[in-house]
Amino acid sequence: MYLLKKQFAFLILIFIAIICNGQYRDLSSDAEVSIITIGQGHLLNDSFGHSAIRIKDIGFDKIYNYGIFPFHEKGFYLNFMRGKLLYEIGTNNTFQFFKYYANQNREIREQVLELTLKEKQTYFEFLENNAKPENKKYLYDFFFDNCATRLRDVNTLVLKDKVNYKDELLNGNFTFRDLITQKLDKQVWGKFGIDIALGSVIDRKATAKESTFLPDYVFKNFKNAKISIDKRERPLVKKTNYIYKKNEEIKMTNKDFFLTPMSLFILIGLVILFITLKDYKQKKQSKWLDFIILFSTGLVGIVVFLLWFATDHKATGNNFNIFWAFTPNVVMAFYVFKNKLFLQKYYLLLLCLLGVTIFLWILKIQVFNLGLIPILIFLAIRYFYNWKLLKVKYKVKI
Repeated sequence: MYLLKKQFAFLILIFIAIICNGQYRDLSSDAEVSIITIGQGHLLNDSFGHSAIRIKDIGFDKIYNYGIFPFHEKGFYLNFMRGKLLYEIGTNNTFQFFKYYANQNREIREQVLELTLKEKQTYFEFLENNAKPENKKYLYDFFFDNCATRLRDVNTLVLKDKVNYKDELLNGNFTFRDLITQKLDKQVWGKFGIDIALGSVIDRKATAKESTFLPDYVFKNFKNAKISIDKRERPLVKKTNYIYKKNEEIKMTNKDFFLTPMSLFILIGLVILFITLKDYKQKKQSKWLDFIILFSTGLVGIVVFLLWFATDHKATGNNFNIFWAFTPNVVMAFYVFKNKLFLQKYYLLLLCLLGVTIFLWILKIQVFNLGLIPILIFLAIRYFYNWKLLKVKYKVKI
């Protein structure tokens, strides 16, 4: 009998737990809903900042973070490269969340929203429901669906047509590439890699809403926003708190000053120019050098080609880096040692493709990285020399 009573009591507890799990706590009038904006960090992936939502009440203080990714899951790197990476919303203890970013000396700003109790409750229930295992995952896109863009989306879903973001005040007339560049002043190699990997699709002007892929623009977006009720407007943000101010005395020295893409490729270009002048005087071709140039540019071309055609990344499309980093160069590099007649015409083709690259740059159809300037120059010099040399060589044979 005792055992039956114990089992019955256990079933009652399970039933109560299931009932309670499907219900949300009622927020008090003291509850606050806030937008949290984290400043830049020193690492490349921290350069753009971070955004989250905070809900605070009596005995309750929680962060809702749309920036969680399954780093340890099987296939993480493959999914990342293919553009099929699923991010998710996670929850954090607010104190621990703030401590983590303060320890990195990253600014923490809080915008407390001016909401009614009903709106706060709707906000809370939406986030709690979104954080359930069956709802928490979403397909990540750096520009159009990330931890920052989700905040405006959530705000719009909760407040519906009552919110007016005053987008006309935020439109800075910047392209997506311009917006990225604003955050990568100290990440010169990261900027170079991004400019190689991302195509001309990011050289169009971003709308005010689209610019909110960056947390700083989410902050500005909410700062300008108004809530309209009965043709009256009130600010969406009630007050702004600075949870942690960055200590400006803690600075990261740029140890790679002399190894920027520009300086490195200028040095490489000078070496190639020296070898080319030496070849010119001796009327010969340093084939090992041409093999390295063709093979390395071809490898870059393969990466650009695969990012464009073999992934779901929207930002890697229409990437005209493929003209100077010409994919067939990987194969053609091996023909350098075989003295084939068609190499003369091939070098002429490569020169034309370099011209196309410069033409696209001038028209701003695609804006290339400044570090590409010495590369284009030394490629043009070397290709022209080889074209001229082979032209003379085969004319003599004829």
